[in-house]
Amino acid sequence: MMGSNLEFTNPEYLWFLVLIPLMAVWYFFVRKKDSADLHMPSIASFEHDNIWARLKPLLYLLRLLAIAVLIVALARPRNVEVSKRTKTTRGIDIVMAIDVSASMLAKDLKPNRLEALKEVASKFVQKRPNDRIGIVVYAGESFTQTPITSDKAIIQNTIRKIRWGQIEDGTAIGMGLGSAVNRLKDSKAKSKVIILLTDGVNNTGFVDPKTATELAKELSIKVYTIGLGTNGTALFPVAKDLNGKLIFRNAPVEIDEELLKYIAAETEGKYFRATGNKKLEAIYDEINKLEKTEIEEFKYYNYQEKFRPLLMFAGFLILLEMLLRFTVYRSFI
Repeated sequence: MMGSNLEFTNPEYLWFLVLIPLMAVWYFFVRKKDSADLHMPSIASFEHDNIWARLKPLLYLLRLLAIAVLIVALARPRNVEVSKRTKTTRGIDIVMAIDVSASMLAKDLKPNRLEALKEVASKFVQKRPNDRIGIVVYAGESFTQTPITSDKAIIQNTIRKIRWGQIEDGTAIGMGLGSAVNRLKDSKAKSKVIILLTDGVNNTGFVDPKTATELAKELSIKVYTIGLGTNGTALFPVAKDLNGKLIFRNAPVEIDEELLKYIAAETEGKYFRATGNKKLEAIYDEINKLEKTEIEEFKYYNYQEKFRPLLMFAGFLILLEMLLRFTVYRSFI
C-alpha cells in the first residue's frame, strides 16, 4: 500500500503568519502616508490621475506576500510518500474437525446444526487470511476432506459441500481428532491448532480419544473443543418415510462434555458449549481472537522537500518590489 500527504517539518514557524494581517493594518491604517502632500491654488494642470501613484501600495503588498512565503518556507513543507509491506512472522496451521453424523441434522439450531456450523465456519475462514487451514470430517469413521492449504477458495468450497451421509454414521471422536493430528504432525508452523466440534458421545471407531489427545499433546497441538446442541431435548432424525424423507422426533441432547473438557485441558486449549446459532458464532469469534497471527508491518518513507520553490518565489517577489521601487516609483518620496 502507498499513500502520500503534505506535512511541515517545523510547523511552529507558521505562527509568524499572524504578523501579516497586523503589518497590513499598520501600513494602511496607522502608518503615516509615505507620499508628500502638494498644496496648490489650482490643479487644473493635473486633471488626469497618475495610475502608478494609485498602485504604489502594491509594493507593500508584494513585500507582505514575500514575507508570508518565506515563513511557509521556514516551516519546511514536504510531501511524504509512505509505502507499507506486511510480513507474517508467526503463521498458524488450523484443522477443523467436523462431526457429520446424522444427529448434526437436529433442528435446535437453524436451519439445523450442520448448516449453522457451515455458515459460521465459512466466516471464520474469511477472518484468517494469513493462515493455512484444513478440513477433517468424521462420523463412524473419518477422512481428510481438504489437506492444510492457504487457498481459501478451496476451503470455502469444501465447507459448502459438506453433507450428511458421506460416510458411515456414528460418532468416532477419537478418529476425528486422530485424523486432524495426523494432518498437523509434519507442520512447520509456529502454532498448530485443532477445532474439534461434535454434538454427541464417542460411540465407535478404533482410536481412543484419550490416545489421540496424548498425540496432540506430544506434538504441541492446541485443541479447542466445541459441544454443539441445546440443553434438554431437540428434534433428531430417527428414520426415513417411504419417500426417503427424514422423520424427526424429540430426543434428549447428549454430549460428552467431560471428554471434550479433558481434551481441551490436556492440550492447553479451551472447551465451549454452543447452545444456539449466536452462541456458536460467538465461540468462533473468540477462537479467532485467541489465536492471532503475528503480522509485522514495514513502512518506507520518501520525502520530497517543497521549500526550495517557495524560496525562489519569495526572492522573485522581493526583486520585483525592488525593481518597481527603483524604476517606476523612483520619483515618489
